[in-house]
Amino acid sequence: MKKLLIFLSVLFLVDSVHAQALKSVKLDTLVTISMPANFYKRDTLGQQIFSATTDLGYMMATREPNAIGNPPLKKEKDLNSVMKRYVTGIQTQSQGSAQFVRDTTVGTLKAKAFTLLSKDANGDNQYRNFVLIYTQDAIYTFEYGFPESRKELIKDEAKSFFSSIRLSPDLQRNDQYTDLKGSTGFSTNYIIMISCGILVILAILWLVFRKRSSGPELT
Repeated sequence: MKKLLIFLSVLFLVDSVHAQALKSVKLDTLVTISMPANFYKRDTLGQQIFSATTDLGYMMATREPNAIGNPPLKKEKDLNSVMKRYVTGIQTQSQGSAQFVRDTTVGTLKAKAFTLLSKDANGDNQYRNFVLIYTQDAIYTFEYGFPESRKELIKDEAKSFFSSIRLSPDLQRNDQYTDLKGSTGFSTNYIIMISCGILVILAILWLVFRKRSSGPELT
């Protein structure tokens, strides 16, 4: 009976999460995301923070304007350096450990995704999934936090939250860095693979034509 009650409680919890109404929230004219209708917004010195608590965890979206007059980033490596500093800053401020740090894309923009692991006051694991997007005008931070006890339950909700990020077509990769040469080309590994494939095809063709040109053997 006890196991049945726990099972029914979990089902009710999941159903209540899915039943929550989500609405499109504008961080500005370029970026939107879906959050529960009862989200909370605050503005601190131009930094806009949108947050909401669900039955499983919490969601947060932040728009932080970059300093006026900052020179634009020139190359992709400059963007990578800036994003790395942001990840390190979040990790240091939260006294946590950044895990599964990886590059991803949102629309046409390059983004950074990672999970921050920290401890609460009771010593229990707390997780915060992040997606960071840097542009010349602002950096956008999307966060979904949850305790380890709900790690398996939050997957659908977290996925819905991050996949709801929408960017205006006006935002393009050159809003992140100006020198796009090399960023749209083939990677070195890809070029090597193509070259090897071409060499194999040429070797096969050479063997076929060599066999044909040699003609039938005389008896």
